[in-house]
Amino acid sequence: MARKKKNSPKKVLKAGKSSNLPVVFQEKAKSPTSVDPNSPLSIYMREVSKYPLLTPKEEIKLAKRVFEKNDQEAFKILIQSNLRFVVKIAFNYSRYGAKVLDLIQEGNMGLIKAVQDFNPYKNVRLTTYAVWWIRSYIQDFLLRNWSLVRIGTTASQKKLFYRLKKEQEKLQREGLAITPKAIAMNLGVQESDVELMQMRMSGRDKSISEPISHTKEGGDILLEDRVVDATPLPSIDLEDKEQSTLFHKALNEFKSQLDERELHILKERLLSETPMTLTDIGKQYNISKERTRQVEEKIKIKLKDFLSEHYPDINLS
Repeated sequence: MARKKKNSPKKVLKAGKSSNLPVVFQEKAKSPTSVDPNSPLSIYMREVSKYPLLTPKEEIKLAKRVFEKNDQEAFKILIQSNLRFVVKIAFNYSRYGAKVLDLIQEGNMGLIKAVQDFNPYKNVRLTTYAVWWIRSYIQDFLLRNWSLVRIGTTASQKKLFYRLKKEQEKLQREGLAITPKAIAMNLGVQESDVELMQMRMSGRDKSISEPISHTKEGGDILLEDRVVDATPLPSIDLEDKEQSTLFHKALNEFKSQLDERELHILKERLLSETPMTLTDIGKQYNISKERTRQVEEKIKIKLKDFLSEHYPDINLS
C-alpha cells in the first residue's frame, strides 16, 4: 500500500524577531516603508495587529448590539477588529503615489460608515459589505488628490483611472500593441475617454514657482514668469462695465419704440438665454415661421440704427 505524501507546510511570514509585520501584512513585506520598524506605517500596523480577529458568531452578536441598541462598545470592537483589513485594501492602491497612511485613514472612514449601516440580518459578513465602502472612500480620496483639476468626472473616466495602468501592463505582457483602441475594447469604454485619461495621467500638477530654466546671470526663470495673466487691465475692465451700463440704458429706451409683438420677439428670441423657436412664436401671433424671422431681422436693423443714432459710443463688435 503506497504511503500518502504529506503536504509540505506553506512558508508563512510570522510576526516576531525576524519581522515587524503581522501575518495579515505578509504579502506586502517587500514594501520599503513596511520593513522599516521605526516608520509610522510599521508602528501603526503593529498596533492594529494587537486587536484580535472575530469569529463569525462574535461578529454577528456585536453587530446586532450596534444595529438594535446603538451599542458604542460593540461598535468600537467591530472597528478595531477590522482595521488590518483596511490596511490590506489600502496597499492595493499604493501604486497611485499616495501615502499608504493617508489611504488607510480614508479607508477607516469607509469602515466606520459600513459598520454604522451594516444589517446583521442580511446573512452577509461585515467584511463583504465593508469592502465596498472602504474602496469607495479610498478611490474618492485618490481622485480628489491626484490633481487640482478633477480627473474623473464620469463613471467611465473613474473606471479608467483605476484600470488604465493595469490594462496597459496586461497588453504589454501579452506582447500586444498598447493602443487606446485596444484598451477601450477590453474595458468597454470610448476610445476618446482612454485618450483623455492617458493625457491627464501623463503628468502631475506643477508649482508655478518651479524653476524651468536659468538666466545668463545665473538666476532662475520660474514657471510663473511664463504664465500669461488673463486678468483684464483695470482700465479695460472699467471700460467694459461702462459699455454694459450704457447698452442697458439704450436698450430700455429702444423697447419703448416697439409694439407688443416686436417686444415679445426681442425678449424671447434676441435677449433670452433659452430662446423660443420661430415656429412657437409664430403660432402665438398666427403668422408663419418665415414671417416671424422677417420681423426678427427687422428688429435687429432697427436696434442697430437706434444705437448708431443715439448712442454712437457703444461698441457693437
